[in-house]
Amino acid sequence: MSLLASANFVSAENVSLPRSTPEAQGISSSAILDFLESADKNFNADTNAVHSFMLVRHGYVVAEGWWSPYDAETRHKMFSLSKSFTSTAVGLAIADGKLSLNDSVISFFPDDAPENPGDNLKAMRVRDLLIMSSGQNADTIAQLGNVLGSFGRTNESLTKAFLHAPMEVKPGTLFIYNTPGTYMLSAIVQKATGEKVFDYLRPRLFAPLGIENATWDESPQGVTLGGIGLNIRTEDIAKLGQLYLQKGNWNGKQLIPAAWVEAATTKQTSNGSNPGSDWEQGYGYQFWRARHGIFRGDGLYGQFCIVMPEQDAVVAMTGGTRDMAGVMNLIWDKLLPAMQTNPLPANDEACEKLKAKLASLTLLQPKGSATSEMAGQVSGKIYSFPTNAFDIDSVKFDFNGGDATLMVRSRGKEHKISIGNQRWEKGEWIDFVAGADWRVADAVEQSVAASGAWSADDTYTAKLAYYETPLAIRFIFRFAGEKILLLNVNYSVTLGDMKSGMIVGEAK
Repeated sequence: MSLLASANFVSAENVSLPRSTPEAQGISSSAILDFLESADKNFNADTNAVHSFMLVRHGYVVAEGWWSPYDAETRHKMFSLSKSFTSTAVGLAIADGKLSLNDSVISFFPDDAPENPGDNLKAMRVRDLLIMSSGQNADTIAQLGNVLGSFGRTNESLTKAFLHAPMEVKPGTLFIYNTPGTYMLSAIVQKATGEKVFDYLRPRLFAPLGIENATWDESPQGVTLGGIGLNIRTEDIAKLGQLYLQKGNWNGKQLIPAAWVEAATTKQTSNGSNPGSDWEQGYGYQFWRARHGIFRGDGLYGQFCIVMPEQDAVVAMTGGTRDMAGVMNLIWDKLLPAMQTNPLPANDEACEKLKAKLASLTLLQPKGSATSEMAGQVSGKIYSFPTNAFDIDSVKFDFNGGDATLMVRSRGKEHKISIGNQRWEKGEWIDFVAGADWRVADAVEQSVAASGAWSADDTYTAKLAYYETPLAIRFIFRFAGEKILLLNVNYSVTLGDMKSGMIVGEAK
């Protein structure tokens, strides 16, 4: 995205959630360990991974873990989990008397509106945007999404494009997921309060919760993206969930009106009728209803804020998975039935096993030998590639025992990547992402960690984990005389086309 706003809240209370043992809060360490082992088995692959997990019960964190190189203090992209924060801003603005649910959307943008707006556009209200029922069909929303996705390469106004787009049905009558609609909510809050959503939430939400060093992408027009773009820590997710679990009350202060919490997390519109689907249990104000009396905010590739009112629990997770339903099913199957009403007897042995598991979590690394006879022959050579879909101009490996340094030249710029063997090596920030269709964030440097191994005498596999995002990329190189073959580039997740096809480079 084009602009990145950051917040280092000097006035934040900088409070962490209190910690406790699982048994003291009525859930066994063994049940959580069973959940983690299942997650590690089923959601720790190159294309399907969980990155972090935190369980809060009765207001206490009873388990927390990060799959290395992800960690407790590093922000992670939230994608659509951002929407629940924007919804909170709308609720606060309503409580401040700045706007109402029934305000006409078009009334906030007289300069961007069509000269002769249609009846459906005139009928669109703030509430319609909150419940994903803007009156636009899926094709129109997809076209507006292209405008949102082009930020950083165009100055086109999404508010103007949104108001000039067709309104095929009456607003409020048809649920279709609409990220541009959440951007409009952000723009409305900004118009109504005179502050960007990010700035508006700082003293009202982020500072009281102790959420520090957050960032949130902006449009070229200086509007917080709203529907996407927020970057926070796992515990920050848990704090939002706990705040909503507590009906907006935090340390004796009512940060959000309880009535807004109730309305936002209650079914406001139907989004399907399949009783077995967690995407068809109803939708609130930028919150999903789920099975088992649960509500949640979630984001693409497994960013979760799951609130369990009946169990007085919150699950916060980040990830890079293409199977979000599978992650939720694992929570329902392993954690939900394990939560008991009363405290359980202490179990030091089980608790220590759980702690050991949580401390040892790591993202899947390339398997193989630390070194090879080939390493000395190819170390230091520069291999040039013809024009290719991965935007790789040349590579150079320097092998030093089991570790390596990879120099990648891409689009005229050089990027140095430190690679560990049987461990993740965190190196310099880079703005290299192989393949132009996957944009973590245009023109923004990314934190990267790398791990590598020789899977055969002539074949080296390197994996890059962009550990503030869901993205990891695995490269398989084969050395053959004066040639290098890039056999495979595998993306954990992708926002565009999957790149494929072998490319061949030659030593200079």
